[in-house]
Amino acid sequence: MNHLRRLAYLPLVLAVVAGLSGCESIMDLFGGDSNKEKLPGTRISVLALERELRPSLDASGARIALPRPEDTDSWPGAGGYSHHAMHHLVISDAPKRAWTSAAGEGSGLRNRAFAEPIVSAGHVFTMDAEGIVQSFDTKNGKRIWRAKTASKIDEDNAFLGGAICIEGDRLFATTGAAEVLALDAASGKVLWRVSVGVPVRSAPTINAGRIFVVTVENEVIALAADTGRKLWTYAGSTTPTILLGGSAPAVDGGVVVATLSSGELVALRTDNGVVLWNDSVVAVRRTEAAASLPDLAARAVIDKGRVYAVGQSGVLVAIDLRTGRRLWDVPVAGIYEPWIAGDFLFAITLDSEIVCIDARSGRIQWVTQLQRFKDDEDRKSGRLVWAGPALASDRLIVVGSNEEALSISPYTGTVTGRIELRASSSLSPVFAEGTMFLLGDDGQLSAYR
Repeated sequence: MNHLRRLAYLPLVLAVVAGLSGCESIMDLFGGDSNKEKLPGTRISVLALERELRPSLDASGARIALPRPEDTDSWPGAGGYSHHAMHHLVISDAPKRAWTSAAGEGSGLRNRAFAEPIVSAGHVFTMDAEGIVQSFDTKNGKRIWRAKTASKIDEDNAFLGGAICIEGDRLFATTGAAEVLALDAASGKVLWRVSVGVPVRSAPTINAGRIFVVTVENEVIALAADTGRKLWTYAGSTTPTILLGGSAPAVDGGVVVATLSSGELVALRTDNGVVLWNDSVVAVRRTEAAASLPDLAARAVIDKGRVYAVGQSGVLVAIDLRTGRRLWDVPVAGIYEPWIAGDFLFAITLDSEIVCIDARSGRIQWVTQLQRFKDDEDRKSGRLVWAGPALASDRLIVVGSNEEALSISPYTGTVTGRIELRASSSLSPVFAEGTMFLLGDDGQLSAYR
């Protein structure tokens, strides 16, 4: 019954989150009485000062070197491989839309799609806001099969959507109806279905025959991929307010790192769930009302024995995977996972900045301000949201709620090109087979190559 009570609060939470986009700051929503007498003097926004990012003084002249672009034939889960470190991928110099197919119900206030497309063996799979999973041919977008994940008793649930991942010939799905399923990747036939008791809106992560999921109550659960049998659980701190989304755990080297809505970052052994370390990615700022909202929405990234994670209240950290020792932190707030490529980290901030950070030291190399509002001369026009970034063929690619994709130099931060999209997208692009796949908020899946 607990998850049913929580579902009842979700429309209210959505309304609050949606309202943030029209405010110049979150303080506009949570501030005091606007009719109170104003003190004389010039006012400078403390929040604006706290959020302002600048390149590190000792980073000037540093050479940004990136690994060579390499194509991949698969994108098996949210964030790519289980460690989420995809480095430098491949796309053509002038990508154009090759095809578009209807992938089901798109995003809205009542229904939200959280499932990025995944790619394997010449097929791209999607899961829509109603829990419908579909398979398409990556070459031409032709639909191969369509399957419902909801049991009959849950078909009227307004928040069925979950997310997917794949390993071999099995597709795994989580649902807002508190279930995890295994489907045959060739046909969509349900192979097994288990209840975990609490809705799961974040994507599952699979590694070495184990599925790792995070519930809306911040419980980390490990399941056996062959049967769905529960192997172990970890109970994180619960939060009174939750966003509808979540983040897929990162897994590498026998360690699973989960980012929880409480702001907790926890590392667990994959075989038995024993806690190795935990941290809190929360910036302590008395003036920041966002700290009262769920803090971690972005996926963590594991690379070269380090964990990188960003919280929405204002800090991005690097942590030693084995010991949990914090190596550095920078004042960056975000809701999308940072992108690691070689020794450099790229991230989008809540203030529509894209930033390059030296992953070895935490020094900021460059900062570029992207368009913040639909009409920058009219802040009431609505704040833009940028999803990404992803690095492909020496270009950082971000997609926006203004129905545009931007190409940005990873070396200088200069915007070098734009692509007009069919619709806005709140999901990051994915790459495989020299193609960029993008699921729009209108439920349309497009391939660019």
